[in-house]
Amino acid sequence: MSSPTQRTLKLLRDEGYLAYVVERWCSFTHKRYDLFGIIDVLAVKGSETLAVQTTSGSAVSARVKKMEASEALPWLRDAGWTIHVHGWRKTKLKRGGKAMRWGCRTVDLTIPTTPTPPPTTHE
Repeated sequence: MSSPTQRTLKLLRDEGYLAYVVERWCSFTHKRYDLFGIIDVLAVKGSETLAVQTTSGSAVSARVKKMEASEALPWLRDAGWTIHVHGWRKTKLKRGGKAMRWGCRTVDLTIPTTPTPPPTTHE
């Protein structure tokens, strides 16, 4: 079985993006670390930069809350990045049938749902 990250990579590459995994594994702590604490995949296409957090379908709302609480999110928005959460789950192809396929729920966090102060600069 492929991971949500691998499914997102395939989806983005099929849509014409140059996509790369930006989370890293630390062998000392045995933990994964996301870029800016919230990004698993970074993709570019033309002048667009797309940052994606990948997860299972049942964890989308938790990831959205985590990202909205991040101090990095306003900075990424200010830089003009498109920011998505991809939640993956299997869905039936036909009602009552047994055939399943992976479906992606995309939540766009590019525009804030609640006003957030702009990033502060430190001198």
